[in-house]
Amino acid sequence: MQARSATTTGILCLVAGIAVFSVQDLILKRLSGDYPLHQAMVLRSLTALPFLTLIVWWFDGRLSTITTPGWRKMLARGVLAFVAYATYYLGLAALPMATTVALYFTAPLFITLAAALILHERISAPAATAVLAGFVGVLLIVRPGADSLGWAAALPIAGAAGYALAMVLARPLGRTETAAAMAFWGNICFLVCALALAAIYGTGAYEGTSDPALAFLTRGWVTPPWRDVALMASCGVIAAFGLTLLTHAYRIAPSSSIAPFEYSFMFWGVLWGWLFWDEMPDQTGWLGIAIIIAAGLYVIRTEGRQAGTQGSAPALVAAEAEREDAHPPTPQMEKAAPEGAA
Repeated sequence: MQARSATTTGILCLVAGIAVFSVQDLILKRLSGDYPLHQAMVLRSLTALPFLTLIVWWFDGRLSTITTPGWRKMLARGVLAFVAYATYYLGLAALPMATTVALYFTAPLFITLAAALILHERISAPAATAVLAGFVGVLLIVRPGADSLGWAAALPIAGAAGYALAMVLARPLGRTETAAAMAFWGNICFLVCALALAAIYGTGAYEGTSDPALAFLTRGWVTPPWRDVALMASCGVIAAFGLTLLTHAYRIAPSSSIAPFEYSFMFWGVLWGWLFWDEMPDQTGWLGIAIIIAAGLYVIRTEGRQAGTQGSAPALVAAEAEREDAHPPTPQMEKAAPEGAA
């Protein structure tokens, strides 16, 4: 009964955390037409810094976990994570929200492929079939040809691939570093990379394109009203609060039981797109989304069975982490595997 209660609480925390994270995507898409990505990311990272420091202290019981010898590797991993999330947000500026989220949730499929290519893990025939089916779903959404979404459709897919690579490369780190410490250094890396982009594009020397994704990247720094400053800064609070919910969820409940509920993010992607931009996938798009979700869920369940009770999860903010007894997370959250899980 106690285990069932913990699982229920974990599911509720995870679903709440995903809902919180979806608001960040909503805010950034709303701001993408007027501000550059680097400006939003600088303000978001600065705001998140004190909150993530508190999270390290809360979950790890001390701050020394962020000064371990592995901090350089965590920082390097953060660069790859930044590229993954930046391409996702650039795609979000140009594509319908539900479409962007669905394409990014191919991350579990890429994780399976990357684990096979880099870590030489075996892929079962059913899992390989699920991966192949997932990419068929991608083709149904992207529809190369006359009705294609254009080059921007490659951005969330590239983000998912980059995210998967970051997760697989992080497995050795997950044996020695904590999830909170990885999140802290991931945020530091986000800040440094965003400042580097600001140094390149902040003057506005490269702006002027009509392409929404490129404009979000190359637009110069804009002096915003306080309302928009608050919106950008709120992304940092959202990231910290959402991370806390997700980390708690994975600490108290088995990953294999709660990870599939990360796909609740699709609900928010569809809802926000419909409410704010009057976007709704057509029948072919819905079919592609359904195939990607089904393939991702199958891969998650398969990995969960292979790892015991742990599974990989989907998700979309900051940097993901895993313990030695956990499979990699997915695109939205900062995941910490439950301590002592069988």
